[in-house]
Amino acid sequence: MPEVEINIGGRSFEVACQEGEEHYLQAAAALLDKEASALTSQIGRLPEARMLLMAGLMLADKTAGVEDRLRDLKHKMADMESELDRLKSAPAPDPERIEVPVVPESVTESLAELAARAESLAAEVEEKIAG
Repeated sequence: MPEVEINIGGRSFEVACQEGEEHYLQAAAALLDKEASALTSQIGRLPEARMLLMAGLMLADKTAGVEDRLRDLKHKMADMESELDRLKSAPAPDPERIEVPVVPESVTESLAELAARAESLAAEVEEKIAG
């Protein structure tokens, strides 16, 4: 069983752990050290047991807050999933009827006749200018 030296609040401790768990122990010790360092910077030197107790309680408080938020997120996620299921199982809405106006054929014929007259007039004007 490996022995790992960890530092918490400026103090060193030798701790045994399972093979391959050293990284997790170092990470946990770093979290505890961060809290202990905050305590010692605010309060000053504390007895070892009190420092570890207070740092542990501060971490436990943060962990409880994170667990509460996680639980709230799980509830919201469950609500969203049930709403999604409801929407998936709901019948599709009726298609909208869209009417596109159609230009009457008489208007199209009138426009074509006007265009032909305009071209004819343009041709006459060009002949008079050229001639």
